[in-house]
Amino acid sequence: MRTLLIVNPNATSTTPATRDLLAHALESRTQLIVAHTQHRGHAAELAQWAATNQMDLIVVHGGDGTVNETINGFLPLPQIDDGQAWKPRLGVIPGGSANVFARSLGIRPDPVAATNQLIDLLSLDKDRRIGLGIADDRWFGFSAGVGLDAEVCAAIDRSRAKGRTATPSRYVLTSIRQFFRARRREPSVTLHIPGHDPVSDIYYAFISNTTPWTYLDNTAVHTNPGTTFETGLGVFAMRSMAVAPSLWMVRQLMAAGGNPKSRNLFRNDDVKSVRIEASTPIGLQIDGDFIGRRNMVDFTSVPEILDVLAPQPESGRHN
Repeated sequence: MRTLLIVNPNATSTTPATRDLLAHALESRTQLIVAHTQHRGHAAELAQWAATNQMDLIVVHGGDGTVNETINGFLPLPQIDDGQAWKPRLGVIPGGSANVFARSLGIRPDPVAATNQLIDLLSLDKDRRIGLGIADDRWFGFSAGVGLDAEVCAAIDRSRAKGRTATPSRYVLTSIRQFFRARRREPSVTLHIPGHDPVSDIYYAFISNTTPWTYLDNTAVHTNPGTTFETGLGVFAMRSMAVAPSLWMVRQLMAAGGNPKSRNLFRNDDVKSVRIEASTPIGLQIDGDFIGRRNMVDFTSVPEILDVLAPQPESGRHN
């Protein structure tokens, strides 16, 4: 088995010791090449090279952004896939601040424990096949969204550019600031879901490919608890940014086994596709990265498209 290990040395919790442990473990079982990312987009370039050279496995040691780049580097979009493209398996060792994709797959958050788990899964030689989402002609693993969460991601990116670490407390404070800025604006978003009437006067919308939507340290935040890697997409869209209803919604989102409901909320945990239109350009985030502003974005669910080294889903539990 030929393996490419992609390491983002600048990821929040990536350390030389963990990288060396992971490399040593993989070297004992595979023909290994190790590559460090050097710039934004480099993981996509490395993953494309691995697919072109028919590598069997790509293991990513980094955060959600590095994982997203990797997937988009080697996995062709359905509209350009002729069925001949080589598609490596994917393994993930958490190395970022949140690691939502890996943790949602049941991969252990501690990098050393995740390395041992990966080696055990390699020995079993039994993959898990999952679905992904597409937004703006780009794959996403766990979430995308327009409005509030995109503005939070943009603000966090600006903080990182100034050398500040993306900690859970920084995400919370940034979310509060962006919330009070956004609530001064009029709702501009309309949702179009096949088989449904248009849903208008939306302030912001989260589109999920699994649950939880994110983590705050060890606290899972569930917007669409019925959405999994094996279902369609989850839609969570708010018609209000009043303080009292928003605080009540936050409480529901962070509750164990939460099932958020509100007359101000449109929610569907299993849709094949959704189009979002905005009367003024609105921010878009994909897997935690701010992409830019759009007037229209199409989100599509693509089932059973990616083979990952991850535990099989347990019946009756969140991913």
